[in-house]
Amino acid sequence: MDIGFKDKTVLVTGAVRGIGRTIAQAFAERGAKVFAADILSDELDGLFEDESFAGGGGITKLPLDVTDSEAVNAALQDIIAKTGAIDAVVHAAGGVRGLSAQPIEDVSDADWQAIFQANVTGAFNVVRAATPAMKKAGTGRVVIISSRAGLGVSLTGIQSYAMSKAGQIGLVRQLAHELGPFGITVNSVAPGFMRTSPDYERQWQSYDEAKQKAVMDRIAMRRPGQPEDIAHAVLFFASDYAGWVTGQTLAVTGSP
Repeated sequence: MDIGFKDKTVLVTGAVRGIGRTIAQAFAERGAKVFAADILSDELDGLFEDESFAGGGGITKLPLDVTDSEAVNAALQDIIAKTGAIDAVVHAAGGVRGLSAQPIEDVSDADWQAIFQANVTGAFNVVRAATPAMKKAGTGRVVIISSRAGLGVSLTGIQSYAMSKAGQIGLVRQLAHELGPFGITVNSVAPGFMRTSPDYERQWQSYDEAKQKAVMDRIAMRRPGQPEDIAHAVLFFASDYAGWVTGQTLAVTGSP
């Protein structure tokens, strides 16, 4: 199956690390004009500088706070002015925002909101800003990176992370129903456990050897996920092959 995105315009949020970075590169390798957005502007500055992509695509770096709706609106308007379109948006920003598990009675309002705002409000802001141009074009692809935590109990133990990932999955279903008549598909990829960022590496290192083994033993494939595993699922959802697939959450977890 040959999946290509030549001359397509794609926005990827959370593009500095792990999953988001690999997704941005995967689209560029297949010919897309990628706008790689992240709030971590210092880290973004050092990325993609010397990379060339066999498929003829390219990456434009875009400092962006997805929780700032005005900034998101302005970014989308600028992308559309430069390229004439927005063909796909992938929301990979968010995660646990450097937080760790605490008993619910110790969770502050600020900690609760930090994760919710990045994961759910960020996704809402990005899709809302992209929708008018996609409606006008009569086509579009939205992919939100949720988590296995949204389908069950989160290994992180963080209440707002589990809630926000379930919230993303609910948002995907509702938006798929709303936007389907306009030719826009909305889907989600739910990764299993992955050591793809400092937050998740810290979580992994907090386990003793027995717990690390137990985590791996619960995965049918007996290995943690890699960013490429998630990127390949995203490419499918964004491609013409998934033109009649919407409102779905694909669990990419190495297990049934």
